[in-house]
Amino acid sequence: MSIAAVAAQQSAAQSTGTTTASTSSTTGNNALASLSSNFQDFLGMLMTQLQNQDPTSPMDTDQFTNELVEFSGVEQQINTNSALTQLISLTQSGQLMQSSSMVGHTVELNSTQMPLQNSSGSLTFTAATAGPAEITLTNSAGAQVLDTSVNASSGSNSWTWNGQDAQGNTLPDGPYTVTVTAAGSGGTGASLPFTVSGTVTGVVNNNGTLDLQLGSQTAAFSTVQSVSN
Repeated sequence: MSIAAVAAQQSAAQSTGTTTASTSSTTGNNALASLSSNFQDFLGMLMTQLQNQDPTSPMDTDQFTNELVEFSGVEQQINTNSALTQLISLTQSGQLMQSSSMVGHTVELNSTQMPLQNSSGSLTFTAATAGPAEITLTNSAGAQVLDTSVNASSGSNSWTWNGQDAQGNTLPDGPYTVTVTAAGSGGTGASLPFTVSGTVTGVVNNNGTLDLQLGSQTAAFSTVQSVSN
């Protein structure tokens, strides 16, 4: 392997394993500094080779010319990676600013967790036929706090929770896991599709992925089904 290839690999290796835009930018700068140092070493070794070459069998000029081209190629690659990192950072910042306009709006989420905000939570479920439907809520510890039955009509149904458990105690705001089932023959229940609703209170950048905050609950943008005032 050529001197340039070894030096280039050492520099390129320092630009791997990054996970954030800021870290990638710092790593890119370190890689360029390492490449510059290795290039000076390469030039020193090249001059030594030229000074001590056999006059009757001179060094092939194409060889060290190719090695210089290798260094230039790696340098351009590192610069390109740094530019892409800056572009990604600017794009994420723009998305964050645009997404902040959703704060204060009500969103409908495809999620099994319902946000309880100001002692109020709501969901919408769909039943194929009219009949009783059972709604169960559990807290973050996995303990059941409410199990209630409602009379569902065929099609879309809405249900609002006042934040109280089965004993009438007011529960703290936060995410609660929901299941919605319809009564079936033999006492079995079939799960019914549902969405939950909540008010957006913030937008956060989670390692490059934008998430919505609904009080203490975090939801991915991919779960949003609709947005309303």
